[in-house]
Amino acid sequence: MRPADRVSRLAAAALFAGAVALAGAGCRPAAEGPSARELGQLHGEVRQVPDPVPDFTLTDTAGHPFRFRKEADRSLTLLYFGYTRCPDICPVHMANLAVVLKDLPWELRQRIKVVFVTTDPDRDTSAVLRQWLDAFDPTFVGLSGPVAQVNAAQALLGIPPVVREERASGDYVVGHAAQVIAFTPDGRTRVDYPFGTRQADWAHDLPLLAGVARTGP
Repeated sequence: MRPADRVSRLAAAALFAGAVALAGAGCRPAAEGPSARELGQLHGEVRQVPDPVPDFTLTDTAGHPFRFRKEADRSLTLLYFGYTRCPDICPVHMANLAVVLKDLPWELRQRIKVVFVTTDPDRDTSAVLRQWLDAFDPTFVGLSGPVAQVNAAQALLGIPPVVREERASGDYVVGHAAQVIAFTPDGRTRVDYPFGTRQADWAHDLPLLAGVARTGP
């Protein structure tokens, strides 16, 4: 090979490598989590120890087993424990997420899962749970199981067990945790979002948690 030809081929290879680098500069593979810099920018409560995604299985509203660790693989998964008769915290969390998700780019939206586990399986049948979630977003996943199984899943995340408070009327309310837990695409428990998290906070954090690096401010 003539020296001139060799130089031309090396130059072409360098240009190609540069183009690939530029094309990938704006994002990271879905399996990666947020960088340390991005974690510092989050509006949620970042966990100091990012534990692995817990492995538990409950039943979805179609009656199928839902293995949480497997289903959360390589996606941003937002997990919440609550119940459909909750007067305030649960519907506010779901409504805020639904509004923000609708405004995200389609590709990013496909990488985010919202999973709602009922803490009131006696009243939250599959039909009730599905209808309630559909009012917010039909893509939201609803899970149920015996209270003992739900408590076991919560224990894996350091969440206290469900508390059922009886009323004199014969009705009851359910005491439950108030935070949404975010699991990043790298398979880690990363951030807690307490009640009071605003739509602006979600809109800021979700792209970072999903592993999309921002190239601008």
